[in-house]
Amino acid sequence: MKKILLLLITILCLQNFASAQKIATADLRQLRQKEDTLKRLSETLTMDSLTAGRMRSDSQFVRTLVRSLQTKNSFYYPFDSVLGVSKLYAPDSTFRIFTWLMNFDGYYSRQRGAIQMRTADGSLKLIPLRDYSEFTDNALDSVRTKDNWIGAVYYNIIKNTWNGKNYYTLFGLDDHSVRSKKKWIEVLSFDSKGQPLFGEVPFTFEKDSIKRAPQHRFSIEYKKEATTLVNFVEEQGMILVDHLISETDEPELAYTLVPDGDSEAFRWERGKWVHVDKAFTYKIDMTGADPYLGRPPVGDEILDAKGNRNEEKLKVKSENNKVKVKKKD
Repeated sequence: MKKILLLLITILCLQNFASAQKIATADLRQLRQKEDTLKRLSETLTMDSLTAGRMRSDSQFVRTLVRSLQTKNSFYYPFDSVLGVSKLYAPDSTFRIFTWLMNFDGYYSRQRGAIQMRTADGSLKLIPLRDYSEFTDNALDSVRTKDNWIGAVYYNIIKNTWNGKNYYTLFGLDDHSVRSKKKWIEVLSFDSKGQPLFGEVPFTFEKDSIKRAPQHRFSIEYKKEATTLVNFVEEQGMILVDHLISETDEPELAYTLVPDGDSEAFRWERGKWVHVDKAFTYKIDMTGADPYLGRPPVGDEILDAKGNRNEEKLKVKSENNKVKVKKKD
């Protein structure tokens, strides 16, 4: 295990070294200086107690970030010390997306964002994103562009391919209101001119018992203090979404919604995300149960009613366990 961990660390170091080699020494020095400035601005952008101070830091942050990215091969510079700003690379490293939150006060906030494309000559191709959420009545109804983006701070990105085209599913957090948050699932693709499209891939409910119209993105809104899962889980091969219930039996009030321990899901099928109403189904073997006395079902017992061992059953179970262990090994 230690050898594997050491190997992974070595590979990551080599990758970082190879990326750094793409940036000239003078440019690398300049990027580090800019990173120090961005680090300070991102801190005040988040921590300043005055709205005017946060707005000023946000404006300066944007200008400094753009100037930094104009440095040749800046795409390969990670800006690791700039906290509070999401910097996600696409799984195929064709682009990265910056997103962060500008909180004006407890009642109003907006997301900022920009996509930096990887270019062959190391020049800057930057696509700014405009958060259009506050002007949108129905965020689920259409494919959107950089000019009417539904803002979120992204925390994960995965890639799928269909009919030779790449689709990047984004998972984001939206600090929606004083009492509730939202999490978004959004599919990003690019048109023939290299411009971003949000929502080209539909989320469908065709396999649900209660049919719903397809939608261009998916979100949940829930109580501000609650913790929810909305993410792709590799082991399950699908997106898992916490199922929500109201703490106060008022499901129409989003700020009362919290996870109930169950999960719904989305599975990638033929170029769309198909809803799975119940991600996990547990079946209890009721063989031998008495519905009147309430005796629970039990397994194959080794001891009889007098406490004597059934040696034959014990031998069979031991052999079965050995087979299971071998399979695991």
